[in-house]
Amino acid sequence: MMSPPNILLIEDDCEMRRWLRVILEAEGYRLLFAETGEQGVIEAAARRPELILLDLGLPDLDGVDVIHRVRGWSATPIVVISARGQEKYKVEALDAGADDYVSKPFGVGELLARLRVALRHAATVRTGTEATRFKAGGLEVDLAARWVRVDGQDVHLTPIEYKLLTTLARHPGRMLTHRQLLKEVWGPNFVEHNNYLRVHMSQLRRKIEEQPARPRYILTEPGVGYRLAEDP
Repeated sequence: MMSPPNILLIEDDCEMRRWLRVILEAEGYRLLFAETGEQGVIEAAARRPELILLDLGLPDLDGVDVIHRVRGWSATPIVVISARGQEKYKVEALDAGADDYVSKPFGVGELLARLRVALRHAATVRTGTEATRFKAGGLEVDLAARWVRVDGQDVHLTPIEYKLLTTLARHPGRMLTHRQLLKEVWGPNFVEHNNYLRVHMSQLRRKIEEQPARPRYILTEPGVGYRLAEDP
């Protein structure tokens, strides 16, 4: 029998720690705790959790600094939970290496879904068993055979549109920032060219979405980036 995943919660609010402990242990997770950023980095190195749940407003280090320090030696998935809901904080944390960002207050279902996505993605990276097929609703992407279908019909994409879609399909359910997508699709010299991304994403949506203005598959986090829905 597999042991339950260890989650390191780096959070200085004792009420939040108690609430999350009840929620997550009821779901079968084992919780480790740290009240400061420095302690969190030490615990992450010593205990090697399967996932880090991180608040940004810590008493000693900013949470983004914690992300940078952990990312210097570990690919452990990091899900941010923070009262900082503005887009600039989300972008900063995601570009620093966080896997996802959940704004406080959040629903239990949303948090659990984000944890499952992050753990599932980490497992595929760790085992080298990245899926070659993606399916959500009527959208199907075959990365090996290099085809895209919607409701069983082949969809013809330009090379840029295909690269955008497959980049999202390799990280289903995860938020990818504008900079991350621009770097992956166009290269590091184009990370400030958001207009490229808007134009090609609009064209891609017109080809795969029944209602491009109300997308089912490629979801937008305004000012932050895009997420490919796993189960529209």
